[in-house]
Amino acid sequence: MRVDRRAWIGGLRPGPVGYRRSEVLRGGLGALLGIGLAGLSASLVPGGPAGLPWIVAPMGATAVLLFAAPASPLAQPWPVLMGNTLSTLVGVAAGKLLDDVTLAAAVAVGVAIPLMMVLRCVHPPGGACALFAAVGTSAVADHGWLFALWPVGVDTVVLLAVAAVVNNLTGRPYPHVPEPPAPAPGTDAPPTERVGLRAEDVRAAMQRLDRGLDVLPGDVLALVRDAEAHALDRRLGQLRVGALMARDVRTVQPQETLYRARMLMNQHAVKALPVVDAEGHVVGIVTVYDLFNLDVVALTPVSEVMSSPVTTVGEDTPVSELVALMADRGLRHLPVVDGAGRLAGIVTRSELVAVLHRALVGS
Repeated sequence: MRVDRRAWIGGLRPGPVGYRRSEVLRGGLGALLGIGLAGLSASLVPGGPAGLPWIVAPMGATAVLLFAAPASPLAQPWPVLMGNTLSTLVGVAAGKLLDDVTLAAAVAVGVAIPLMMVLRCVHPPGGACALFAAVGTSAVADHGWLFALWPVGVDTVVLLAVAAVVNNLTGRPYPHVPEPPAPAPGTDAPPTERVGLRAEDVRAAMQRLDRGLDVLPGDVLALVRDAEAHALDRRLGQLRVGALMARDVRTVQPQETLYRARMLMNQHAVKALPVVDAEGHVVGIVTVYDLFNLDVVALTPVSEVMSSPVTTVGEDTPVSELVALMADRGLRHLPVVDGAGRLAGIVTRSELVAVLHRALVGS
């Protein structure tokens, strides 16, 4: 079989998606704190034979996953904790049962991998833990089964704790929860999820490929939907809300009466009025439904029936993002605010439908 030399070399090159500076800093700082605190914590545990390491080499690989790829299924708490400790126990057992070092190493890794796969706790450093425990120094052998708890267990728990703190404080939720909950039985999914890809479609495709893809269906789905949103944005000519919104907006203030709000709606043929304070900041919105379907009187202040807090968008928001807001969340009117949070305009479903119709007709 002939191998394409250019394709092979291309496979060794970095991928097209690079790391942002914040991610690079998170990876370095997280590993620095995690490894340092893990080694310090293990060193404070009393007992153990002389020469027992406070921190083992596989923790470096665990740190790579926790701080450079925290969304990976291989970097979640269950695989990290169980993968390291369980594999270490397997390595200790292999070292005790087999005198030949090479055979013990092979058996340790060969048993640890399928065991992690069966228990859904695959963690690559777990293989290194099994190998290290099987062929380690005499201090490791003397420590025996306790080696899985200290230092491996202590190191792993401290790394997990540091990962949770560092990732969450720097804007990267950890543990990673990729897939939104499925709609309750008998209920419809949001409109944008009724068409196109669904999580079950991705899951079925991954099963058909049968390549053991180490990625969760929800992550693939989120990636595809984000790409679709960017494609729609490109299709719409990167149109922004500021070019679409109506700027001549009728408003009311919280202390004004419902009689005043009804009069404005009737005079100007609108179905919603943003509620603003004295400085023009949006504090709520009142709609036809609020006025005509609630048991209120004409002199009731608007503040008692308005929807607050209200969803707003900025003038630079891509029009493509309005689809999910209006379709899935049932919003018909979206106040548009400037950089200071003051009302700049309003966009309704009518404008969105007009833009989408133009995009379809132009295809």
